[in-house]
Amino acid sequence: MNKLKTKIRDIADFPESGIVFKDITPLLKDHDSLSQAVNALALPYLKADITAVAGMEARGFIFGSLVAQQLGVGFIPLRKPGKLPATVERVDYDLEYASAGLEAHVDAIESGDRILLIDDVLATGGTAQASCQLVEKLGGEIIACAFLIELAPLNGRAKLMSYPVHSLLIY
Repeated sequence: MNKLKTKIRDIADFPESGIVFKDITPLLKDHDSLSQAVNALALPYLKADITAVAGMEARGFIFGSLVAQQLGVGFIPLRKPGKLPATVERVDYDLEYASAGLEAHVDAIESGDRILLIDDVLATGGTAQASCQLVEKLGGEIIACAFLIELAPLNGRAKLMSYPVHSLLIY
């Protein structure tokens, strides 16, 4: 995992002053690092009888779809409102300074589906918590939540107490 940490760069004052952004684009650009990250995200769930992987827009799509391929299951995109063409279910949630929403097609998940939730970063946990609520609203069961990066001081894990959480890199 130390090699992966060398592929994450800090960008000061992005997206606003005082924030240190963890930029994953160097990791995405490096085939070996990307493969290592995907393999490490998928490994704990190879025998967990996962029926699908769900990922949040946008970077969760990258890791989620690759982990789904690794596990031999489909991928469910959890989108920002207004992006999906068919009938959707929606969950709204609050962010630190705003509100947001996530949507999924109503037929994306069947009752009893065993879902692995994937995203790039666990920060305050609001988006991940809303994603779990959306999956469950559609009848799915969250087996675990997995993240490339966890920003521990922001305590996002506390919002996911009902689920096993797997994070590769903890800052």
